[in-house]
Amino acid sequence: MYLRAVHAEGQIPVLQQFIRDNPLGILTTAIKSPSHAFIQSSHIPFVLDTPSSNDDRFPGGILRGHIAKQNPQAKALMEALAEQNAQGNSTLELADEVLILFNGPHHHYVTPKFYTETKPESGKVVPTWNYSAVQAYGKISVYCNSKAEETGAFLQKQVEDLSRQSERDIMGNIGGEKPTPWEVSDAPVNYVELLKKNIIGIEIRVERLQGKFKMSQEMSKGDRDGVVKGFEELGSEVGNGIAASVRERGDLKDLR
Repeated sequence: MYLRAVHAEGQIPVLQQFIRDNPLGILTTAIKSPSHAFIQSSHIPFVLDTPSSNDDRFPGGILRGHIAKQNPQAKALMEALAEQNAQGNSTLELADEVLILFNGPHHHYVTPKFYTETKPESGKVVPTWNYSAVQAYGKISVYCNSKAEETGAFLQKQVEDLSRQSERDIMGNIGGEKPTPWEVSDAPVNYVELLKKNIIGIEIRVERLQGKFKMSQEMSKGDRDGVVKGFEELGSEVGNGIAASVRERGDLKDLR
């Protein structure tokens, strides 16, 4: 990721909150295989665990997810770890690091017509694209031995935590005056156990977090105001979202 200083976000808590707000990550691996593509990606919803104040081993946190065993990326992972698996290990670790990309909810083309200060003065403006993203790098552990108690426990916790997170934070199902959240225990136990046999658990210990909010911070305040106005006049959810982000990130830039 190109981290131009004006767009870069280096505060770990901000990047972690970004992941919580946008938990659908793109897991990318590069694994040499005689039968599968070298570079593979999958969209996976993640749960982010953050370390306690006295644990500084993985300051970026730990990402947990799961993949269908039929996914070619899962097959490549299991193939690469087959030797470890043959030794009866329940948790397997890939030697090379992996990448998980999280995208913000809004991105959009920016027309030069929005630059109401620079365009009339000099015309020295070009189109661009506004977006936000966070990249997490780390080592991946894989839970794929369905007969191991550790794998079963990991997968049970994973699906329960992910369901709870999604019902609460995405659907707003918190009970009381709101709808009651769906829980894994609402499904038949034998059905859940069958599904667990068809997925593998993944855990990434995040060693590096990088993020950027490319939201017109490089422009003058007059041009940023033009961008905000232009996006608000689109009258769309994306337009309003970009306008709010441009205003927020511009204010932060001015404060610094």
